[in-house]
Amino acid sequence: MAVPGNPVDEIVSRIRHASKRVTVAKRTVAQVLADAPGHLSADAITCAVQELEPDVSPSTIYRILEEFEDLGIIVHAHLGQGAAVFHLAGTIHGHLTCETCKQTIEIPSSHFDDLSRDLQSSFGFELDLHHVALSGTCARCLEVRSQSHA
Repeated sequence: MAVPGNPVDEIVSRIRHASKRVTVAKRTVAQVLADAPGHLSADAITCAVQELEPDVSPSTIYRILEEFEDLGIIVHAHLGQGAAVFHLAGTIHGHLTCETCKQTIEIPSSHFDDLSRDLQSSFGFELDLHHVALSGTCARCLEVRSQSHA
């Protein structure tokens, strides 16, 4: 039985509910994702898992990430030019990535409601809000730029 509010126990419960095996490697990936302060690349997840369980191979970790995504446990996003990043599924949100300082800001998906409706009506296109990432320049970098041009 999953403990309410414990993300690792909730993930393990979802794995079992899908009739999949729960392994040390899966628990460790779940723990790394639950402990992450934000989004992690597959390489960062691999490094963190191998710090805890050195015998877990990168290919096993990649397969676990695919399984977790198939089960709706995690989602990935492409932020700027870097590798895809992963985070636990939950509240749907978009991403704003600063091209100058590389900071990523999570924003509520409601900011994309009008765009989503317009894309649907104009093009019959359904926007995947889990993967919305916009590139630009954050307020701090704009301020620095304006001060340097003054």
